[in-house]
Amino acid sequence: MSDPRIAIVGATGAVGRVALQILEERNFPLSALRLTASQRSIGKTLTFRGEQLPIEETTPRLLAESDIAFVSANDDISREIGEIGPQQGCIIIDDSGVWRMDSAVPLVVPEINASDIDWHAGLLAIPNCSTTPLAMALCALGADNAVKRVIASTYQSVSGTGTAALAELYQQAGQVLTGQPTVPTSYPHQIAFNVLPHIGSLKEDDYFSEEVKMRQETQKILHAQIAMSTTCVRVPVPISHSEAVHVEFERPMDPSDARRLLAAFPGMVVTDDPANAEYPMPIDAAGRDETFVGRIRKDTSNANGLVMWIVSDNLRKGAATNAVQIAEEIVKRGAWLHERVSK
Repeated sequence: MSDPRIAIVGATGAVGRVALQILEERNFPLSALRLTASQRSIGKTLTFRGEQLPIEETTPRLLAESDIAFVSANDDISREIGEIGPQQGCIIIDDSGVWRMDSAVPLVVPEINASDIDWHAGLLAIPNCSTTPLAMALCALGADNAVKRVIASTYQSVSGTGTAALAELYQQAGQVLTGQPTVPTSYPHQIAFNVLPHIGSLKEDDYFSEEVKMRQETQKILHAQIAMSTTCVRVPVPISHSEAVHVEFERPMDPSDARRLLAAFPGMVVTDDPANAEYPMPIDAAGRDETFVGRIRKDTSNANGLVMWIVSDNLRKGAATNAVQIAEEIVKRGAWLHERVSK
């Protein structure tokens, strides 16, 4: 049996480049790798396992010649490829918000609901980068004590918007420090030395789309209608999203039990010694695949509540690593072989 043929659509973007890196780091078994991007990148090359791979155009033929494709692109491209790819026998693992809440599309965090992969029809979605770490923590704790309600406030890095926003952050920081004016383009306001309680578009009840995504996606992944309210904030941090989370359970939970459950959960690391200033921080999570949790303590406003602080690299576990882990599960389960036979 040969290894699957892989494609990365959006290979030159922030998540695409990290996906390429993770495939190499994890020694993902593949027989071929194709890279695609927008028209302006065609002809350029990226390095993989010591070889220079050319950037190609995304075509139905390229998808037909691939078994699994990672898609990290804008919504229009994700929608098109999500329809064309499965028709060509290529399994699509999509990073956008287009397919996440489609009832026919599995929304997967392998540590939580890998079995949902079994019912895919050639298209799978990964969650929003702020959803994944929260869902992992709730899954770890909810297995012992059912979660009733969640209030989460996020502190999300600029790389979640893309490489242009990250460059803008660095440029604005220099401008502010030298007394120059700033002109925001990626956001409605200056992001350097500022925080914006605004991620996405405004939806009903005055929640922004990022906040709606966290609620809906968490419920879908956990297969539970947990009551949830979120406030999502963009902060001038390059990489890693942080979250302050208040959880109400069916019954009281001791923080020591929570630490034990979280530490035992795959992909989670507990860093929780506040007396010695040890807790998760964005700079420590950047470049790591684990989800870090600390500041675990009783909620003094709720007898059945706990409070915790979660940090995760939004480009890795929040996006590319999770997608690669899904592909690893697909290969492990042989779920791509039927697609190859049909070509």
